[in-house]
Amino acid sequence: MKKWYCRFIVLCLLGLLPLGVRAATAASTATVSAAVTPIAPIAPISSSAGIPVLTVQNAGAGQNWSLSLQVVALMTVLTVLPAVLLMMTSFTRIIIVLSFLRQALATQSTPPNQVLLGLALFLTFFVMSPVLDRAYENGVKPYMDHQVSADVAIPAAAAPFKRFMLNQTRDTDLQLFTRLARQQPYASKDDVPFRVAMPAFVTSELKTAFQMGFLLFIPFLVIDVVVASVLMSMGMAMVSPSIISLPFKIMLFVMVDGWSLLMGTLAGSFYT
Repeated sequence: MKKWYCRFIVLCLLGLLPLGVRAATAASTATVSAAVTPIAPIAPISSSAGIPVLTVQNAGAGQNWSLSLQVVALMTVLTVLPAVLLMMTSFTRIIIVLSFLRQALATQSTPPNQVLLGLALFLTFFVMSPVLDRAYENGVKPYMDHQVSADVAIPAAAAPFKRFMLNQTRDTDLQLFTRLARQQPYASKDDVPFRVAMPAFVTSELKTAFQMGFLLFIPFLVIDVVVASVLMSMGMAMVSPSIISLPFKIMLFVMVDGWSLLMGTLAGSFYT
């Protein structure tokens, strides 16, 4: 698991390397310029790294403050990157189904959110391990060995993720976002751009997760109905059915080895 985690982190940071190099180059250029030439009160300094660096001199204290827009962009990407990567993996379906399970059991905050998130995250690593392998071998490893440039490595590393998303996406959802993008039907899945594949994949994952959640609710709902009917027939209308049905739900879930069954079903749903 540690091997896949390291590869996943390297893959995430691959796309940020060019931006970080540009930021470091811009910062170093600004430092050299500040040491050689006098700085105007407010003046943009041109930089060959791309976006200029703005340098401001305080009139009273005489201090120079440099703001690199590349660093700001880099921090913004780091903030958004986890959410983007989670939406490109099996995490969405898994965490929604686990949340439905907790609601069907009516156990309130058991298992706690931290446990559900950790379970969903590590099950995501398990499901996505073949995709991470291909992304590492096709894009990350050649880039780290200086065999290809970042412009070639990033599309090569992203291709397995797009293939995974399209394999889990319904045709109706893909056609919907193709029409919304005002594009003609694509000849093959390789021609589908990321801006169409990602929303179609997320929409399809939500549908699949809600269908699995509905199937999870059925046996526990039957227990609730039976318990409520028995209490009404006994004249115990003031007793909450959920209090009586909770032990029966837990007993049923344990007897059928529910966790193993659920984890196997979730993992297997991505390989069908």
